[in-house]
Amino acid sequence: MSELIEKLKQDIHYIEGMNSCMNCGVCTAICPAAEFYNYDPRTIVESVQRNDEETIRTLIHSDMIWYCGECMSCKTRCPRGNTPGLIIMALRKLAQDEGTFVHSEKGRQQYALKRVIDTHILERGYCVTPDLVKPEMHPEQGPVWEWVYDHMDDVMERVHANFRKPGEGALREIDAESMDELHKIFDVTGGTAFLQNIQTCSEKKAAETGTDMEDYFLHTYTDNNGSHA
Repeated sequence: MSELIEKLKQDIHYIEGMNSCMNCGVCTAICPAAEFYNYDPRTIVESVQRNDEETIRTLIHSDMIWYCGECMSCKTRCPRGNTPGLIIMALRKLAQDEGTFVHSEKGRQQYALKRVIDTHILERGYCVTPDLVKPEMHPEQGPVWEWVYDHMDDVMERVHANFRKPGEGALREIDAESMDELHKIFDVTGGTAFLQNIQTCSEKKAAETGTDMEDYFLHTYTDNNGSHA
């Protein structure tokens, strides 16, 4: 058995999601992503089932494995009890571990997600704080948010938030002991090493393209080559 296939089959998502595909196409018929993207969960499951090394390698280099919304509609309809969404999770993890995610536009967005987790959760202890939602990065928020962003201190005082200050209250600064515990959770569960691998692979890709990491982040966050529909 090839190295990639062996790694894939050790993933619990693959183990729980892959039984025996009969290529009926019910998963594709029910899949919301298949309606809007060049994406067919049936062909992915069938390809994985064939244990073909080159097919697996192509998939983990491609945009296709990043189209799935992981809604698990596929699980509810498969007559063989497969869950293509879980197989996609296993393929994504393989792409992350192997560093092949940097070869596709949607895959490179892993770096944008990594930056969000680093900055929001591991530095602040929050999934998001208002000052990190920059208007230039989120034009969908409109002019009202631009005003709020420019008057953040005044707005936080008006809503009685203890914004980034020690003590109690909404949006307070998380104490050092809690932050240390959070970092230990990431260390023990492998999250820290996982994020570092995303960072290392992304830095290598940025160097190859002659891009500094800030510009690389902006590109991963905003680029769309228009070929995904």
